[in-house]
Amino acid sequence: MSASSDPSSDGAMTPSQAIIEAIAAREGVDVTDVEPPAYEPLYAVVNPEALDRLFEPTAGPTTARVVLEYEGYEITVFGDGRVDVSDRSVTDDSLEYSLED
Repeated sequence: MSASSDPSSDGAMTPSQAIIEAIAAREGVDVTDVEPPAYEPLYAVVNPEALDRLFEPTAGPTTARVVLEYEGYEITVFGDGRVDVSDRSVTDDSLEYSLED
Protein backbone atom coordinates (compact mmCIF):
# COMPACT_ATOMS: atom_id res chain seq x y z
CA MET A 1 0.00 0.00 0.00
CA SER A 2 1.26 3.48 -0.78
CA ALA A 3 0.28 7.04 -0.08
CA SER A 4 1.17 10.12 -2.07
CA SER A 5 1.48 13.81 -1.44
CA ASP A 6 1.27 16.33 -4.25
CA PRO A 7 2.33 19.84 -3.20
CA SER A 8 0.26 22.74 -4.46
CA SER A 9 1.14 24.18 -7.83
CA ASP A 10 2.41 27.42 -6.27
CA GLY A 11 5.32 25.45 -4.77
CA ALA A 12 4.53 26.48 -1.20
CA MET A 13 5.32 23.04 0.25
CA THR A 14 8.94 21.91 0.26
CA PRO A 15 9.86 18.23 -0.27
CA SER A 16 10.83 17.87 3.39
CA GLN A 17 7.44 19.26 4.45
CA ALA A 18 5.71 16.98 1.93
CA ILE A 19 7.45 13.94 3.46
CA ILE A 20 6.18 14.83 6.94
CA GLU A 21 2.66 15.46 5.57
CA ALA A 22 2.68 12.13 3.72
CA ILE A 23 3.87 10.21 6.81
CA ALA A 24 1.17 11.88 8.92
CA ALA A 25 -1.49 10.95 6.35
CA ARG A 26 -0.20 7.38 6.15
CA GLU A 27 -0.12 7.00 9.94
CA GLY A 28 -3.48 8.73 10.41
CA VAL A 29 -2.05 11.35 12.76
CA ASP A 30 -1.91 15.13 12.75
CA VAL A 31 1.17 16.52 11.04
CA THR A 32 2.21 18.15 14.33
CA ASP A 33 2.46 14.68 15.89
CA VAL A 34 5.26 13.61 13.52
CA GLU A 35 8.05 14.66 15.85
CA PRO A 36 10.29 13.14 18.52
CA PRO A 37 10.02 11.11 20.61
CA ALA A 38 7.26 9.26 18.72
CA TYR A 39 8.99 9.74 15.35
CA GLU A 40 12.63 9.95 14.37
CA PRO A 41 13.61 13.43 13.17
CA LEU A 42 13.74 13.62 9.37
CA TYR A 43 17.26 15.05 9.59
CA ALA A 44 18.42 11.71 11.03
CA VAL A 45 18.04 10.14 7.56
CA VAL A 46 18.41 13.06 5.15
CA ASN A 47 19.49 16.69 5.22
CA PRO A 48 16.13 18.46 4.73
CA GLU A 49 17.73 21.71 3.54
CA ALA A 50 19.78 19.90 0.89
CA LEU A 51 16.73 17.91 -0.21
CA ASP A 52 14.68 21.09 -0.54
CA ARG A 53 17.45 22.82 -2.52
CA LEU A 54 17.76 19.83 -4.83
CA PHE A 55 14.12 20.19 -5.82
CA GLU A 56 13.91 23.99 -6.02
CA PRO A 57 12.01 25.15 -9.09
CA THR A 58 14.23 25.42 -12.15
CA ALA A 59 13.86 26.70 -15.67
CA GLY A 60 12.60 23.34 -16.91
CA PRO A 61 11.11 20.08 -15.74
CA THR A 62 13.37 17.64 -13.94
CA THR A 63 13.29 13.87 -13.80
CA ALA A 64 15.31 13.83 -10.58
CA ARG A 65 14.20 11.34 -7.96
CA VAL A 66 15.36 10.63 -4.40
CA VAL A 67 14.49 7.40 -2.62
CA LEU A 68 15.09 6.97 1.11
CA GLU A 69 13.81 4.97 4.06
CA TYR A 70 12.11 6.81 6.90
CA GLU A 71 10.02 5.42 9.76
CA GLY A 72 9.86 2.00 8.12
CA TYR A 73 8.55 3.34 4.80
CA GLU A 74 10.19 3.80 1.44
CA ILE A 75 9.86 7.47 0.50
CA THR A 76 10.25 8.61 -3.10
CA VAL A 77 10.52 12.31 -3.89
CA PHE A 78 9.98 13.14 -7.56
CA GLY A 79 11.15 16.18 -9.51
CA ASP A 80 7.55 17.29 -10.09
CA GLY A 81 7.01 17.62 -6.33
CA ARG A 82 5.20 14.34 -5.68
CA VAL A 83 6.13 12.34 -2.61
CA ASP A 84 5.15 8.66 -2.52
CA VAL A 85 5.16 6.65 0.69
CA SER A 86 5.04 2.88 0.46
CA ASP A 87 5.79 -0.08 2.66
CA ARG A 88 9.50 -0.71 2.76
CA SER A 89 10.38 -3.36 0.19
CA VAL A 90 13.89 -3.99 1.52
CA THR A 91 14.15 -6.42 4.43
CA ASP A 92 17.53 -5.32 5.76
CA ASP A 93 18.44 -2.12 7.59
CA SER A 94 20.21 -0.47 4.68
CA LEU A 95 19.18 2.94 3.41
CA GLU A 96 18.97 3.69 -0.28
CA TYR A 97 19.58 7.16 -1.68
CA SER A 98 19.14 7.42 -5.39
CA LEU A 99 19.37 10.35 -7.78
CA GLU A 100 18.35 9.92 -11.36
CA ASP A 101 18.57 12.60 -13.99
